[in-house]
Amino acid sequence: MDLKPIYLQGQHISLEPLNESHLDDIRAAAADGELWKLFFTSVPRPDQVSQWLATALEMQQQQRALPFAVRDNQSGKIIGSTRYCNIEHTHQRVEIGYTWYARSAQRSGVNTECKHLLLRHAFEVWQCIAVEFRTDWFNRRSQAAIERLGAKRDGVLRNHMILPDGRIRDTVVYSILRNEWPGVSQNLQYMRQQYGE
Repeated sequence: MDLKPIYLQGQHISLEPLNESHLDDIRAAAADGELWKLFFTSVPRPDQVSQWLATALEMQQQQRALPFAVRDNQSGKIIGSTRYCNIEHTHQRVEIGYTWYARSAQRSGVNTECKHLLLRHAFEVWQCIAVEFRTDWFNRRSQAAIERLGAKRDGVLRNHMILPDGRIRDTVVYSILRNEWPGVSQNLQYMRQQYGE
């Protein structure tokens, strides 16, 4: 897997390599809906965006992640962020995570197109054998969104992480396998055509 920054172009959104120039746009996107107030998400508070960005770029420099800013092609605005992470070269696996969108971009089809772009690159360019998704036990909306993509629930990692606020998180793990990708891809395209997602 080549972890050089890449640009993924979709019809409605684009995924561009996250960099320092996105700081103010990321802060504005996170402020849309005050998403940091949801205790089960990783959306940065306005005063923590600089540190959040520095951590994302450090993970990239260490070859542990490939972070993106999500841009709306019509408005030109940055509407969120996502990244490849937990990259396992030897086992040809990757996780898609740290995903969040401004409130105004939710339930709009952005997630469907974003995940289709990321999954297609992982399976068709990197030749991954599996792509994983992880989310907080309490984040029911995220679990429903992951299941709508066609991912299957692998299980729950109990007491998986100690969060900054001291809460111990249970993590729900999902995956899509290489042999499932053709069907998942077809379904994602169908969803976008039929429902404008």
